[in-house]
Amino acid sequence: MTKFFINRPIVAMVISILMVIVGIVAMLSLPVAQFPSIVPPEIQVQTTFLGADALTVEQSVATPLEQQINGVDNMLYMYSINANNGQMTLRVAFDVATDPNIDQVLTQMRQQQAQSQLPQSVRNYGITNPKSLSSPLMLVTLYSPKGTYDATFLANYAYININDPLSRTPGVGQVQIFGAGQYAMRLWLKPDKLAKLQITAPEIWSALNAQNKVNPIGQVGAEPVPKGQEFTYTLRTQGRLVTEDA
Repeated sequence: MTKFFINRPIVAMVISILMVIVGIVAMLSLPVAQFPSIVPPEIQVQTTFLGADALTVEQSVATPLEQQINGVDNMLYMYSINANNGQMTLRVAFDVATDPNIDQVLTQMRQQQAQSQLPQSVRNYGITNPKSLSSPLMLVTLYSPKGTYDATFLANYAYININDPLSRTPGVGQVQIFGAGQYAMRLWLKPDKLAKLQITAPEIWSALNAQNKVNPIGQVGAEPVPKGQEFTYTLRTQGRLVTEDA
């Protein structure tokens, strides 16, 4: 057979060209869903322990979650990353042959078992479980050509106009925005004054939570009303804090 193709190079070239054409046609007609997976799917468990350092996050958040999630069906390995800003990211890698949707459900079930062991502030902040891969697919850079807008404005623009459309794109598991954070009021406490007034940081946090909330007050003139009442007025009280003086 080898001698046949050596003695007839034109026939060998024609057969090779036909094989390439057939392969290209088959590749274009093959659905993307049938492409084999080459990277193990990952499920992330993300949360934030406000005000905690990396060691505290590891001991009070990452450890309980790892103990419960460890051994979930078809899991290959897992590791957590704890930062000094209170953020915790636990990555759980599964077998290539598994369905990422099923892996996500199984991880959430194990995560719920650790809820009672987590700090109250972590439960209030919430825990997310996006599907993702260890390496990013695409990086997009935003900049202001004339320096008109700062990094905070650009980050907020990305959260409003870019994050949601990309998240709805088929095949996208997670969109992460780096750089400046979202618009928010941040408070810095003076430890010496706190000690002098015998006030702790959790007490200030509780006072802020009590004041920074929406207070529905209802309506005036709603049913049942006396005869002659023609108008109904909706009342609105002061809501969340929007300025430093509020």
